[in-house]
Order: sequence, then structure tokens, then C-alpha cells
Amino acid sequence: MSTAILTGPPAPGSSLDGDLRSLGFDVRIASGAEEAGALLAAVPAGERVALVDPRFVGHLHALRLTLTDPRFPAAAAPGALTAQREARPALARALDAVSAAPGTGAGAGTLTDGLTDSLAEALDADGVAVHRPQLGTLVATVPTDAEARHEARAAVEAVDDEAVRLRSAVKAHDGFFTTFFISPYSRYIARWCARRGLTPNQVTTASLLTALIAAGCAATGERGGYIAAGVLLLVSFVLDCTDGQLARYALKYSTMGAWLDATFDRAKEYAFYAGLALGAARNGDDVWALALGAMVLMTCRHVVDFSFNEANHDATANTSPTASLSNRLDSVGWTVWARRMIILPIGERWAMIAVLTAVTSPRIVFWALIIGCAFGACYTTAGRVLRSLTRKAKRTDRAAQALADLADSGPLAGLVTRVLGNSGLRGPGFVLALIATGILLSAVMADGFGDSHTVVAACMYAVFAGAAVARPLKGALDWLVPPLFRAAEYTTVLVLAARSDSPHALPAAFGLVAAVAYHHYDTVYRIRGGTGAPPAWLARVTGGHEGRTLLVTVLAALLADRGDDFTLALTALAVAVALVVLVESIRFWVSSGAPAVHDEGETA
Repeated sequence: MSTAILTGPPAPGSSLDGDLRSLGFDVRIASGAEEAGALLAAVPAGERVALVDPRFVGHLHALRLTLTDPRFPAAAAPGALTAQREARPALARALDAVSAAPGTGAGAGTLTDGLTDSLAEALDADGVAVHRPQLGTLVATVPTDAEARHEARAAVEAVDDEAVRLRSAVKAHDGFFTTFFISPYSRYIARWCARRGLTPNQVTTASLLTALIAAGCAATGERGGYIAAGVLLLVSFVLDCTDGQLARYALKYSTMGAWLDATFDRAKEYAFYAGLALGAARNGDDVWALALGAMVLMTCRHVVDFSFNEANHDATANTSPTASLSNRLDSVGWTVWARRMIILPIGERWAMIAVLTAVTSPRIVFWALIIGCAFGACYTTAGRVLRSLTRKAKRTDRAAQALADLADSGPLAGLVTRVLGNSGLRGPGFVLALIATGILLSAVMADGFGDSHTVVAACMYAVFAGAAVARPLKGALDWLVPPLFRAAEYTTVLVLAARSDSPHALPAAFGLVAAVAYHHYDTVYRIRGGTGAPPAWLARVTGGHEGRTLLVTVLAALLADRGDDFTLALTALAVAVALVVLVESIRFWVSSGAPAVHDEGETA
């Protein structure tokens, strides 16, 4: 249990003691800074500790936001301060300094006014980042006299604490469909779940199971199955919104929840693609190429988003005329929603998939998805290219490292880098990556299945890809390097499988791209969590993008005339990659070092 130390006896009529206990704190009362330090030292080192001014007046949710959010090692609001395990030593030092300072009442047993605020400043000075939640209309104050206390209580009564809590459970920025068709009632489902002790992870798992059942219904190939699949996909999306709202409503963030929330959306969507492809096959329509194409397009579109954001995460002089125009458009209400809708974010996308699944065929679903996502990808990429060309941003070493990690270069690229040194192929990373991708995809598209020229092109791809990352990726358009590599690898697998004579090569290719894409998404979420990319050995074992691409072209050349052997080879490669990346990913995300990161703004 967490411990709350009141820095004096509560004011008459105060509900502070009961409020803290309702938040799960064991409440203790100190008579001065010295006794507060003794009580702090008596609390086990791994437990959260809060110090609260006994005169505090405010909403219960203001205390909840300040004292119970697990994502921050230290947090403070007027009259309240909390520290988790990692910030406890700094808090003890700050309290000792206050106790030893003259005039603090250490000997007399009285306590200096504003102790919690002074301690928060001391923690900041000691290098501990103190989170100060945005309370908005919520009240958190320390009145100094009876009149101020009366005014504070009146301010508390004037604001509905629960209504604010429900509103704050919903993302501040979300898509049109989610904002107007899901969140108005999903927040109440989140509250219902919270009052019954359900956790966000349980709701996330329920969303996944519902989506998998929907995929199974789609795989039946029957009209009734398609209708059920569409309905269940929407139910799954409602639960997907609910889990995040429950986490914000109850402040139940966790490392496991971060991992599940970050990866299950893609797992659900791609499992549904597979279900649609299986259902179409039952009716004699082979749409596996379309299903794989949709997955490739979606993943490449996402890596464009991730790479651009990482490249500009901490860039200086990060302005441009294009960005200024975008900001001006955001001031016109209807343009905000129009621009969010045309990129086909997850809410609009899932609604479209669900409706089209119920009333049309899988082929129509995939073509609508590919056309819509291609338009959205072109729109966002063009805008970001214009921003990059018109701004004079200085990219940091951190941004360059993030882009290099997202590139997922393997041993072959590393060998090229060492061989080239300061000579050989030179040029902007984006240009070299574009040349590499052009060489590879031109050969893959032009040559027949198993042609040795494709293997030669894959070797040249590895050389130029290695040269592209030989120097720090700090150019204006170097954020396009990872998306180009994703497009090259995934498209190569798609085209070779589509041209193979083996009837089941495309489903095997679907599995391989899904396994590799999981690895790439996992890399993204680790970087966004501040822990860096997966260990270097993982890129060596999985071959990197250039190694896997070369291997697939070699397999196609060797097994071109051997029936289903190419399919078996793709299946074996998919299983091997999936096992390695899943085991490492699970090991990381259940470890104590994984970040409790939750998406608050991404709509894709």
C-alpha cells in the first residue's frame, strides 16, 4: 500500500484523510519536517510516498491525477507531492535539507508553510523531473485563512469532479468517427469497467478476441458471416477505445498495457485481412495479393509517420511556411476534421472495412482500403516532404540514431559501411536509399520469377542500402530512408510470391511480412518509450532488411522449379523470424525496464 504523510493535523471538517484513503493511501500525520522525514524513512523503499499539506482543498480527481499516476517518478500540485521508488532518495535529501534549515521549526515541532511546494522545487533542482498535471477546471489549493478556505470549497462545489474525469478519459485529439460515434458512450463503458474492477489489459484482450472472432466469421465466406464480422469488428473497435479511456479514467497505466495497446491494433487489423482472404478463397476468389498489398501499404504509411516524427522530435529551428499554413488551416474548424478524415485514421478505416464487409465482397473491401490508404499516404507524405524542404531544422544526434535504428540494417549493411569507410559511395542517405530501392524494385518488377538478375539487384540493393546509413541521417529528407527500405523489402516479398507458381506462396508471404512488420513496430514503440532500439544481436540474427531481402531473392532463384518448396521456405522463414522477434519482444515488455507509454494523440 502507498503511504500519504499529512504534514500536520487536518483542518476541522476536512475530508482529506478519507479522500487519501479512498485513493489507496495509508495516511500518517507528522507534526513537523523532522517527523515527516522519520515517517518517510520508515516506509519501505519500493513504495510510493505522498506528502500533503493538511490545509489542502481540492477535488478528489485533482489528488488522483497528482498522486497516483504511475508514469511519473515524481509529481506535484499546490499542497501535494508524490515520489515513487526512483525519486525517493532525492525526496529524502530535500526533506533533510528543509529540516536542517533555520526557521523550519525542526526543533519546535512546527512546520513551515508551503513545505510541499518547496520540496517540489528542491526535486527539480536535484535533477528529478516533477510532473505537474494540467488540472484545468479542477481545484487544488492551500488556503491560508478562513475566508480563502470558504472560497476554495465553493469553487470545488461549482465543478462536477466526475464529469471532468469522464471528459479527460477521452483523447484530446482523435478522428471524426471516434470522437462523434464512439467516445460519447465508450467513456461510460470505461467507467462501468472501472467500477467493477476490470483492468485496461482485460479490455484490450477482449478487443483482440472479438476481432479474432470477427476474422473467423469473415473466413466462413458466407453472407451471414460477413455481416457478423462487420458488427464484431465495430464492437472490437469500441473496446479498443474503451481500454485507453479506462486507463486514463482510473490512471491504470502499465508496461504490459503499453505493449498490448501498441501491438494489438495491428494484430487485429491484419488478422481480419487474413480472414477476408480466406473467406474469398472459399468462394473461388483469390485476394491474398490484395490483402498483402493492403498490409504493405499500411505498414509503410505508418513508418513514414514514425520516421518523420522521430526526425523532428527535438529539432531546432523547426518551422516552415508549410507548417504555418497548416496551423492557419487548423484555426478553421471544419478543415481540422476534413484533414483528419481524408488520411483514413483507424476509426474511419475500421468503420469502412466493417460496413463494406457486411454489404459487399472482400475484393471490394481491399480495393477501397488500398485506394483510400494510398491517397492518405500520398497526402501526408507530400505535406511532410514540403515541410522538410522549406524548413531549416538542425537534426540532433538522437534523431539521427532513431532513424538509423528504424532502418533495421543488418550485417551486410554493416560490412558495406566498414568497407567503404570514408571513400566509395558518398551522398545523402535519402538519395542512396532511393537508388537502392529503385534498382531492386525495377528488377523485381521486370524480371521473371527466379531470375538471377533479381539476385544481382538484391546484392546491389544491399550495397547502396549500407552506403545510405554509413553517415548520420541528418539530411532534410533522410527520414524517408526507413520507409524506402520497408517498401523495398515488403514489395519484393509480395511480387515474388505473386509470381510464384506455388498456390500457397502468397499466404506464406503474408505471414512473413506480418512477422517482420511486428519487429518494425516493436522497434518504433521502444524508441518512443525512450529505451532505444532492440539489442544489436536481434538485427544480426534476423539479417536486417537487406539480408532478408537478398535471402528471399536467392530462395526464389534456387527453388523456382521445385513446386511448393518456395512456399515452404517462406513459411519456415516466417516462423523463424516470428519466434525470434516475439520472444525478445515479450522478454523486453514484461521486464522492469520497459516504459509505461500510452498513445495520447496518434489517430492512424
